[in-house]
This record gives sequence, structure tokens and C-alpha cells, in this order.
Amino acid sequence: MTGRTGEIYRIGWLPGTDILHGTCHCGREHTAQDPVEMWEWMLAHPQGHEPRHEPRGNSS
Repeated sequence: MTGRTGEIYRIGWLPGTDILHGTCHCGREHTAQDPVEMWEWMLAHPQGHEPRHEPRGNSS
């Protein structure tokens, strides 16, 4: 089967809102109101999916 990657994308609505919450196959999460924006974000992987770096104290 060509074109199958096994990647799983999840999109759901946050209860009581018009906000979509998406999870990319890489584990990154994103929220948006526009379904087109959400799919563009997911399909642009890895653009916009850079890991968030937590500030760390000086280890010296």
C-alpha cells in the first residue's frame, strides 16, 4: 500500500468552546478555532513543531 505512513493525527473540540485541540503524530499539540489552520499546522510537520525548551539553571 503506497502512501501509508502509520502517522496518527488527532483533532477534538474542547467542550463548551469553538476551540480545536490537535495532537500531531510527533506528540506536539496545537489549538486553533479554524479547522483549515489546524490541518495546515499538522501537515506542515515538522515546521512549527520545534520542541519547547524549558529554561535551566546554570549547572556550573
